[in-house]
Amino acid sequence: MSEDSGLNSGLKQRHMTLIAIGGTIGAGLFVGSGVVIHTAGPAALISFLLAGVLIMLVMRMLGEMAVARPAVGSFYEYARIGLGDWAGFVIGWLYWYFWVVVVAIEAVAGATVLGRWIPDAPVWLVSLILLAVMTATNLFSVRAFGEFEFWFSSIKVVAILVFILVGVLWVTGAWPDARPGLGNLTEHGGFVPNGWGEVISKAVPAVAFFVGVELVTVAAAESAEPGKMVARATNSVVVRILLFYVGSIFLVVTILPWNSQGILSGPYVAVLERMNIPIAADLMNAIILTAVLSALNSGLYAASRMLFALTRKGHAPKSLVKVNGRGVPVRSTLIGTVVALISIGAAYVSPDQVFAFLINSYGAVALFVYLLIGFAEVRLRRRLEREDPEALTMRMWLFPWLSYLTIAGMLGVIVAMGLSPDTRSQFGLSVLILAVLVIAYVVLRRLGRLGEPVDEEPGDGPDRDVRAESPAPAGTEQGR
Repeated sequence: MSEDSGLNSGLKQRHMTLIAIGGTIGAGLFVGSGVVIHTAGPAALISFLLAGVLIMLVMRMLGEMAVARPAVGSFYEYARIGLGDWAGFVIGWLYWYFWVVVVAIEAVAGATVLGRWIPDAPVWLVSLILLAVMTATNLFSVRAFGEFEFWFSSIKVVAILVFILVGVLWVTGAWPDARPGLGNLTEHGGFVPNGWGEVISKAVPAVAFFVGVELVTVAAAESAEPGKMVARATNSVVVRILLFYVGSIFLVVTILPWNSQGILSGPYVAVLERMNIPIAADLMNAIILTAVLSALNSGLYAASRMLFALTRKGHAPKSLVKVNGRGVPVRSTLIGTVVALISIGAAYVSPDQVFAFLINSYGAVALFVYLLIGFAEVRLRRRLEREDPEALTMRMWLFPWLSYLTIAGMLGVIVAMGLSPDTRSQFGLSVLILAVLVIAYVVLRRLGRLGEPVDEEPGDGPDRDVRAESPAPAGTEQGR
């Protein structure tokens, strides 16, 4: 049990490894990637590679901070210390909002996926059952969350590896009735059929498919050796991006023409059907369901831990900071479930207004989080170099220039999202959420409603060496 937070150090190395791996394999890869391929053509490989490199650099920056200063709330705490109390408030609530919306969306998606096998079951009822099961898992213990995520991620990893194996057999001619070769990469309008502009623009939605990889740094606070485990997970990001995304997408566009109708509806199902695998649709449906349940499980965990971290720094009601005997922040977890329940209700009461607003408003939220992570890393890296250079056992490559380039790249993705007709509404609503949080911080600070950190002394906790330098919370003498 952690003396500093009360959370239980129940996550083992195998949990952390699979949480990190599972964070990059979501339902978006199996379904949403078809939209990128159908627009960018075979050059979608480049779109995913660009997005993957950007996320890899963000993770390296985050890993540097997490290894040097493991902390409850991870990047929330780094933003608070590095950029100021306002940044911690904004990034923490942005991340919480992102995940509670994802939880509702994934619960509805899971019910829709199950509708293939149980068509008569009401979607709203199945959504509530899935949410209840995952909530119970998170309430039991962090070990239970880790076990579920371990097995969910294991299924996803095995599925991708098997897909890559059979894909290689097809391309090399070792699969029965295969048509080997790389002709589909160039025969249907060329490798870049719609121009490089589409390739670059499709890197924007591709970035969204990687969201969740940062969860391992949040979970690190509940592991026995957070610095060591985060370092391992961060170092493996490159392999995962190249193998799971770029590798599997390469096989998709090699086996099928990029403009095939099946690509748009589900590229991986289309490939398996092309290989004459009779249960392809049901098999992929099961894998997609696993990915959805994994996102639901992780979303509840991420939202509860971020809200827990917010309470400890006076950025949320103190009553939510309490944990039970198993080290689970029960109230923080249930708040996320209640908000998700309300959102699920909106999906059926007001699908075209309230629920549509929720779906569109979270689109760029994670990008804002990643951008603040970048700015925080630059500030904290310089501080650590002055005060505790020995803590920098993992370093961002080519600092500070590559850090600046990463920040510029993330800004470019955000601007592109605002300019693209397909994502402009999502960008606008996400900016609205950001503005609301900034205004909320200013108002609460002036009213003195932001409390002081809960039950902390300057010498306690993994971030003790930098806390003395951090901005005082609003409501204190220094913070006014």
